[in-house]
Amino acid sequence: MALTTSNVDTLVLHGGPFRADPATGATVVPIYQSTSFDLQTTERADRLVNFEEIGFVYTRIGNPTQDVLEHRLAAIEGGAAALALASGQAATALAVLTLVQAGDNIVTGTDLYGGSWNFFANRLKQFGVEARFVDPVDPDAFARATDARTRLYFGETLPNPKLNVFPIAEVARIGRDRGVPLIIDNTTAPLLAKPIAHGAAIVVHSATKYIGGHGTTIGGAIIDSGRFPWEEFADRHPLLTGPDPSYNGRRWVDIARPFGPLAYIFAVRAGLLRDFGPAIAPQSAFQLIQGLETLPLRIRRHSENAARVAEFLASHPKVQHVIFPGLQTGEARRRADTYLNGGHGGLVGFELTGGAEAGRRFIDALRLLFHVANIGDAHSLAIHPASTTHAQLSAEEQLAAGVTPGYVRLSVGIENPEDIIADIAQALDQA
Repeated sequence: MALTTSNVDTLVLHGGPFRADPATGATVVPIYQSTSFDLQTTERADRLVNFEEIGFVYTRIGNPTQDVLEHRLAAIEGGAAALALASGQAATALAVLTLVQAGDNIVTGTDLYGGSWNFFANRLKQFGVEARFVDPVDPDAFARATDARTRLYFGETLPNPKLNVFPIAEVARIGRDRGVPLIIDNTTAPLLAKPIAHGAAIVVHSATKYIGGHGTTIGGAIIDSGRFPWEEFADRHPLLTGPDPSYNGRRWVDIARPFGPLAYIFAVRAGLLRDFGPAIAPQSAFQLIQGLETLPLRIRRHSENAARVAEFLASHPKVQHVIFPGLQTGEARRRADTYLNGGHGGLVGFELTGGAEAGRRFIDALRLLFHVANIGDAHSLAIHPASTTHAQLSAEEQLAAGVTPGYVRLSVGIENPEDIIADIAQALDQA
């Protein structure tokens, strides 16, 4: 029987129905390294194929190891169900593509991870879908960009690299009135932020980052809140409320009804995951479970260390300004305090007075911090986004995303903060 606690420190270890392996009694989740599963009888096979029973058939669609990870992610986010995938990028792509078809559009905040920006601005065009970018500083911009073919809103809780907290409740409210669900990427603020509690319909994660936590495993996840009233807005969401030809004209809202308010996550799993195939490997799901179990401890240390690094940088003569939620003022600080609980995250951005060349010199002088295109690792990391993660964007797009020539982003790890600051200090001396 699943626990009824809402304490995330417990849920990351015990969330979901898994208690022990029924075959062996093992308390650690087994790695079910199997491509397929015994259907037992033709009668049961019919039930599985027709969604009269939920069970494991083929690991591309679902796997028992993956299932434990999904239950725990749904539990900590307060969602109805989750789907683990091969990467965070796969999670974002499937989360969006499940709701759109040619002629549709989405409205997204400009404050985005570079991979998400490129997917929205360029790749979606191949599917005949338009992405409309608006500044989330003004939530009403989402309403102004909405028309009859708008299928979803998208934002990042704590945008990487801009670090201005997204107005989740404000945009979710605008969308709910119009039948437009809000998808929030919560990669940079797991446990600190609860997007579903503030009205988000769907949450996505790159589990590669803080959830895994050790830089060993690529993975992603989609969490369905189970709260969005798809059938109330049937005309806006025909892919969920209308007939699906790949399932003999059945509707996802009808297929999912016996199992709960899960039409969306059913459509992602049995639709796009089945057809596109970005399945997470059982070994990867296992490793992400190990990372998830210590997430509450790590995220607190990340936040504490990042706050100390931000304070140090704010007083350094070579730093033009520091970007960190804990140092913001006005409306930006209000949103940070509203949506982030227990800390302001592990990301710190800063602008060097010497511009792009100073940024490059700083990166090259680091000895402790790793220069890698990742965040959320237990190790401290640094990147110069203009020449790496956002290099594929135009200068105008980089600026809109918060990337300037001298901008450096740090992902502050869990090392001793004095050692982190010492390495940053010596690199700044050479910048």
